[in-house]
Amino acid sequence: MNLILLSGGSGQRLWPLSNNIRSKQFVPLLKNDKGEYESMVQRVYRQIKKADPRANIVVATGKRQVSTIKNQLGGKVSVCVEPCRRDTFPAIVLACTYLTDVMGVRPEEPVVVCPVDPYVDDTYFAAVKQMARLAGPENPRAAHLTLMGIEPTYPSAKFGYIIPTSTDPVSKVSCFKEKPDEATAAAYIARGALWNGGVFAFTLGYLLGIAHKQLDFRGFADLQANYALQKRISFDYAVAENEPDIAVMRYAGQWKDVGTWNTFCEVMADPAIGKVQMDDTCENLNVINQLNIPIICMGCKDMVVAASSDGILVSDKGRSSHIKPFVEQVEGEARFAEKSWGSFTILDVQPQATTIRIVLNPGHKLTYHSHEHRDEVWTIVDGMGRTVIDGDERAVHPGDVVTMPAGVRHTLMADTRLEVIEVQIGAEIDVADKQKFDL
Repeated sequence: MNLILLSGGSGQRLWPLSNNIRSKQFVPLLKNDKGEYESMVQRVYRQIKKADPRANIVVATGKRQVSTIKNQLGGKVSVCVEPCRRDTFPAIVLACTYLTDVMGVRPEEPVVVCPVDPYVDDTYFAAVKQMARLAGPENPRAAHLTLMGIEPTYPSAKFGYIIPTSTDPVSKVSCFKEKPDEATAAAYIARGALWNGGVFAFTLGYLLGIAHKQLDFRGFADLQANYALQKRISFDYAVAENEPDIAVMRYAGQWKDVGTWNTFCEVMADPAIGKVQMDDTCENLNVINQLNIPIICMGCKDMVVAASSDGILVSDKGRSSHIKPFVEQVEGEARFAEKSWGSFTILDVQPQATTIRIVLNPGHKLTYHSHEHRDEVWTIVDGMGRTVIDGDERAVHPGDVVTMPAGVRHTLMADTRLEVIEVQIGAEIDVADKQKFDL
């Protein structure tokens, strides 16, 4: 099975745990079979590998999410990086050229595209695997495009609807309907309509044939280099609305769109995460505390409380879906980010000093670099590793302090999990003030 996972998002809907670097699919609030916390993308990736251990998975995403994806899924995961935002059609085409040119997938092979963050059970990816078979060359009656239709559980104004020609498990599609009001949605459901789950399958050659008619490119490298010149267009508008030969496969298993705090709280592993105390009068309360200070809640009902280094949210669950315009007013630089080598948390920002907590995973290292306008001081808090300062390597242990004046080349390497407090000092502290070198 060849699978493209679309990973996007602005990181506003689960603020303050999500931000412009860590979107909601990367927040670890779920639990796996071992009782360990995991994110939605880790859960989905695990479920896919369970359904098909040999699946070719490509995560299509933007530059900002690459480090987080590699940190959560491992450095060997295939990531197709979208240089800038151009909507879903160019993103899917770029991922398809990646499958062809980088992974060697043949034109006649089926490809399934789905979002990276559905909350589903294992039957969902068994259905995705079936969609690949339906779209593949072994099916003589394969439609050009096969969709997954979710059996509705209630009339919703949040989803688009697929109107099939019959109630068979697999049928042709009559038409699509955009997000209606609830009364119209109820009428659609009475006619056998299905929620559009954003999952579709096709052969690689079919999609690339359409792509070459609408976009100007020769292959993966050329498309990526000239991506900013491509037109913005959605997959639905570029492909689905113009394709007469579309089939839909019904899916009636578990499926939840957990795009807001209210819906996410329904699937969270625990009602309280972190240093949290609740009294007996609290009802329907979820508290997530990523700070190293306690939160005490008393008499709170139908609420979500979330605290991180980026901020604190206290909200009625019903109102939590309206958070976006408020986050837009307060958002600045993300204070927490996962990287391919570990993570960092900004602890304090002063006019001429910034304090950061760095965690390096075993076997990883920072780039060998220097800064022109600031000094840096590392204090080793936990773990063992090595520093290289202007070519001089030495071991470091808890309690060691390493000073790097401006202009000095430096890096840090972790032999074990390494926790470091970094203090940046200078009149001009800027993320762009960094020159990298080979080591």
